[in-house]
Amino acid sequence: MRRSIDELRTFYGEPTGALVRRLLARRLDDAWGETPDCDVLGIGYATPWLDAFVGARRVVAAMPGGQGVEHWPSVGRNRTLLVDDRRLPFAAGSFDRILLVHALEEADDPAALLLEAVRALAPTGRIILAAAARGGLWARAENTPFGHGRPFTRSQLERLVREAGLEPAAWSQTLYVPPWTPLLPLADGFEQVGRRVAPGAAGLILLEASRQAYARIRPSGHAQRVPAKPALTPQPAASVTPDWPR
Repeated sequence: MRRSIDELRTFYGEPTGALVRRLLARRLDDAWGETPDCDVLGIGYATPWLDAFVGARRVVAAMPGGQGVEHWPSVGRNRTLLVDDRRLPFAAGSFDRILLVHALEEADDPAALLLEAVRALAPTGRIILAAAARGGLWARAENTPFGHGRPFTRSQLERLVREAGLEPAAWSQTLYVPPWTPLLPLADGFEQVGRRVAPGAAGLILLEASRQAYARIRPSGHAQRVPAKPALTPQPAASVTPDWPR
């Protein structure tokens, strides 16, 4: 069962939620910046971060049934709608950027939800999945939205996007600070130290993916795979999916 819109709105209006908003916004800015001239879709509860996409041509928030919907933005024309997350009301290829937050963990069928998101993704589009990390303390904190539903590991997210026809391009983590009120003011220090000495302690995983590249024919007649260009220019890493730059 999904957290209600009232619970989510209340959490993000409190100091702990404000901290989560700030740390996640930092990672999204690293990945996408202001997304000029793009059509952007948020699925789940993404409105706390959608205002940052300055210059976007269109920004829409799709909120699943069972969660509920809120009016957003607070001023101006409403850009939210209540959806069946297994049948999104958008034409194929409608969005250049799609952000999923509080979407996968409590979905009845995460694979079906992601397939619908991929259908709505433009051929050169990019998608970011933000999900509670299975090994982090936030997944055990039932007083936060991350302590409900199904947390994920990085390999599980990678497998999920590949099964939906996407290729992982880059990844990152945040929320290294434990979800304990006395420690929250030290969050920035935990971010700096945690990613170096305790990467498994992060509370939130972000995985960016894009459509698999098409094959290009070389003069010899052999097909050569063209790597998909990631949204960032990540540093080489030992793992298959590169880490986002710090």
